[in-house]
Amino acid sequence: MGRVGVLCSRVRVEEKLILAALRERGVDYERVDPRRVTFDLGGNSLSEYDAVLVRCLSHSRAYYLTRWLDSLGVPTISPHRVVATCGDKLLTSAVLQEAGGPIPRTMVAFTPEAALEAIEGMGYPVVLKPMHGSWGRLLARVNDRDAVEAILEHKTTLGGYVHSTFYIQEYVDKPGRDIRTMVVGDEVIYAVYRKSAHWITNTARGGEPLPCPLTHEIADLSIKAAQAVGGGIVSVDLLETAGGQLLVNEVNHTPEFHGAMQVTDADITGKMVDYVLKIAKGEK
Repeated sequence: MGRVGVLCSRVRVEEKLILAALRERGVDYERVDPRRVTFDLGGNSLSEYDAVLVRCLSHSRAYYLTRWLDSLGVPTISPHRVVATCGDKLLTSAVLQEAGGPIPRTMVAFTPEAALEAIEGMGYPVVLKPMHGSWGRLLARVNDRDAVEAILEHKTTLGGYVHSTFYIQEYVDKPGRDIRTMVVGDEVIYAVYRKSAHWITNTARGGEPLPCPLTHEIADLSIKAAQAVGGGIVSVDLLETAGGQLLVNEVNHTPEFHGAMQVTDADITGKMVDYVLKIAKGEK
């Protein structure tokens, strides 16, 4: 069956359920805490696993550890390419656009002056996002020039890598919700609405999960988005425009699903573990 590593620091609800599903299947597995991991660039630590499921909260840990495991020939879920792409909003948007996926209009600037010019040309409101991050943190909807000048000044004053690139998206006036799907391999295993009175609908920010019909359009768009970033186990966030068009907003390589569990009967962890075992056996 193969030996499986589960790379995670904190064991949240999701990780507890994943570990339980591994035990139920009699899998030889080990939880690996990245806070305790060291690797010698001339060595082969972690090479004893046939596959490693990456559930790191830290992007930097996931980024470097998947690169290390890749050099050892150990398959990871998600692979380094997926972690690197999904951990960077610009790279995600770029591969989605290259794959022909519908995305919100997006612009990138490298100075506050260029950012202001781009925003004025795009028209208000717009959304400013950090290049890296999750759970809806540091997002800002700006409705006028005064607000954007203040935010650009704050980002410039704060400085540092995270604030040095300005990622600007058109504001999509959602119908009080967005759609979150999970893709495992070549299958969409669920779709849920995330409803909120706030324009940020993440469940981490209070969004309420509700059942969503898994239509052919939602499934097809989710699969294409997952394939664009490199596949594996990912979640896809879709936005509905006022005209009914679906846009791909983001793709996440370490999806949370405790909210979705409340409104779907899908065997989420079972599907995930079955896919990991498939990869461990060398199957595609």
